[in-house]
Amino acid sequence: MKTEFSLAQLADPRIAEADSILRACVHCGFCTATCPTYVLLGDELDSPRGRIYLIKDMLENDRPADAEVTKHVDRCLSCLSCMTTCPSGVHYMHLVDQARVHVEKTYRRPFMDRLNRTLLASVLPYRDRFRLAMLGAVFAKPFAPLLDLVKPLRPAAAMLRLARLPHGRGAGEAPGTRRAVGERRARVALLAGCAQPALRPEVDDAAIRLLTRLGVDVVRVAGEGCCGSLVHHMGREDQAHALARANIDAWIREMDGEGLDAILVTVSGCGTSIKDYGHAFRLDPAYADKAARVSAIAKDVTEFLATLDVPEGPQMGVKVAYHSACSLQHGQKVKAAPVALLRRAGFTVSEPFESHLCCGSAGTYNMLQSDIAARLRDRKVGHLEALVPDVIAAGNIGCLTQIGSGTQVPTVHTVELLDWATGGPAPDVLAHHRRAA
Repeated sequence: MKTEFSLAQLADPRIAEADSILRACVHCGFCTATCPTYVLLGDELDSPRGRIYLIKDMLENDRPADAEVTKHVDRCLSCLSCMTTCPSGVHYMHLVDQARVHVEKTYRRPFMDRLNRTLLASVLPYRDRFRLAMLGAVFAKPFAPLLDLVKPLRPAAAMLRLARLPHGRGAGEAPGTRRAVGERRARVALLAGCAQPALRPEVDDAAIRLLTRLGVDVVRVAGEGCCGSLVHHMGREDQAHALARANIDAWIREMDGEGLDAILVTVSGCGTSIKDYGHAFRLDPAYADKAARVSAIAKDVTEFLATLDVPEGPQMGVKVAYHSACSLQHGQKVKAAPVALLRRAGFTVSEPFESHLCCGSAGTYNMLQSDIAARLRDRKVGHLEALVPDVIAAGNIGCLTQIGSGTQVPTVHTVELLDWATGGPAPDVLAHHRRAA
């Protein structure tokens, strides 16, 4: 793609990066076939190619974002399916991230949109605030249908519909080291993050049991928290970087202390962002090296488990429909490992039609773009239920919450099943299920 940035503009390293990304695009349109919003809406401007043209025009002309550009950038899920499809290697993720920051800095949103986004950014990344907000939302849940009647209030209605009673602080959340059973093979940090401890603490409890059983010391590092992903995808760069810096500092202390073989993540949306810390801080002289060190050892939990000798198990007699989270399959290119681990553990695993398409969760997307998100959820649930599974497994809390809101089939994290198959307790939703003889 031909670009027309001035030499003065190209002196800005961010514009220079955008120029390089844009020049890689050859207009082929392969991305449109795998873009969820284009598949649903059929609008070229709601495809990666269309958004690239909008972003190019906005950045080249150095002009503020307007309502039209903002609408189409906001509709992007950042699922990154286009990056898996693209034959030219266009790094759409970094381009749309830059566009979101530009929108946030130059466009004044309508009042209710600003209010909804401020509320989400002020609550979701902070574990205790999130717990308190969830508790209040559960009691307000009956009012969701009324809020749905007023368009600007639909994000609030979506928040209420997704609410569930939060879990309090559990023992597995506290800083400290959980020692390996038997001889130690590795020492890892396990991200606690923000939302998952309040929504499903059982996921990390299962991960800790599984890892320690396999000879891994698991450290909950003091001072870590939200990875910054939720606000990063809202264009709130300063807040996202502040959250990320706290994590980097905490993990570097541990790496320089007793040492870490890996930083493990059980929320794939967080993992994608942490693996990108090196890029995010490349221009920050105080954090560039530290961020790169952190990114270099960040791994999804299944990515790490695939390097261990996870025991092969007998048939569990459980049919699993595996949903590959976009942040895992497209963002991190981890697709085969979770399925291979589940099959090795004794589960019968199937993947749905259109497995490359997003479920509509995408961080805060299912609240801020609830209509599109609901259509994507229903489409995904239909394909998953067609497999007639006993359980749906995924590696991302957002996907589990989103899919779970549209089906009666139990949803669990991949590590919960692996923990069960290797000697741990059955997930609560499968406690009634007996293993195959």
